[in-house]
Amino acid sequence: MRKFLSLVFALFLTFISLPQSNAFSQVVYLTSSAHQNFSGLFENDDLAQELTPSGKLGQLVFVPAASQKTWVVDPALIDEVFVMTQGYTLTNSVDPIGAEIAQSWLQQFKKVSSRNDVVSLAYGNPDIGLANALAPTELKWYYSYGITRLQIVLGRTVISGLNSGLNIGSAKLTVAQVHNYSANRRSLTKLMSVVNDPQLELFRAKLAQLLSPTLNNSQRQYLTKSANIAVRGQSHKLRITSGKYQITTESAKLPVTVINDFAFEVKLNIHLKPGNSRVVVESVKNLVLPPQSSKQLEIQLNVIAPGQTSIEARIENSSGVLLVTPSHLQVNSTVIDKRVTWFTTGAAILLLVAAVTQSVRRVRKGKNSEDQ
Repeated sequence: MRKFLSLVFALFLTFISLPQSNAFSQVVYLTSSAHQNFSGLFENDDLAQELTPSGKLGQLVFVPAASQKTWVVDPALIDEVFVMTQGYTLTNSVDPIGAEIAQSWLQQFKKVSSRNDVVSLAYGNPDIGLANALAPTELKWYYSYGITRLQIVLGRTVISGLNSGLNIGSAKLTVAQVHNYSANRRSLTKLMSVVNDPQLELFRAKLAQLLSPTLNNSQRQYLTKSANIAVRGQSHKLRITSGKYQITTESAKLPVTVINDFAFEVKLNIHLKPGNSRVVVESVKNLVLPPQSSKQLEIQLNVIAPGQTSIEARIENSSGVLLVTPSHLQVNSTVIDKRVTWFTTGAAILLLVAAVTQSVRRVRKGKNSEDQ
């Protein structure tokens, strides 16, 4: 009898330790591979087919409402569906067919899930083990961003899937793909330290799709290339114009142009690092650039010795972190040392005096000859 009661008690503890929505509910997953690239275009119209009542996602939502059901959702999928409802473009420029299909599917999902729990996976449905190994802090950000996006589109409160164990599948990335993911992630997080741009947030979140088990290698390679192009474009929005300068004085103002193509104000530091000790140049701190603007700075430069110098022009945040690829300023100083100048001038004067003296002597000698 005691053994029986112990078993019943253990089962009771197991039961109450489970989330109430999972104890009785049917779990329904709404996930799919990425269809939209980083430029906002859809590679094809496959998602529209998936959303039809006979498609794999349509069959899950075009059903009678049931109270005992839990929806496990990739917020990136819902974002793509929402974009389709607003009108979208295919990479092959063919007219898309899915705007009304997406609208119908989204309305049906909101209706059929209204009495159910909705659990938000990390944005992009990444392989949790891989994402945690590459950047655990970033994974938490994917969850946070995902739940925010999902609540906005659905207009209701949803549950975070963090530590829920609801993720399924694993992803296999090549070494190059892992490198590209990590490099792009770092580039975007650095830019976000000085630019409050929602586009940067979206790109950062979409990088999680590169880690998704739903992608095959071809799809992953295509999306990686798209991410590389997009991140380079964002990084290029902050830059210093490279140039060549001819300096002929010991002290000069170096005209340096800094460009901000973001639609947001940016506050940053400009650090100028000479490649040798021929020149000394100042840096600029707390520079504020208005949205979509360029500013020409007058940087103080002092010449120590004549010759050529390459100056690395770095855009940094307040912590001294390099934000984008540095530019290079080529400086050629032809300043002659003052001591050399005085020596040369003195020698010229002495030669002039000697020449005048010699001429005077010749004139006097000529006059003396005539007098005799």
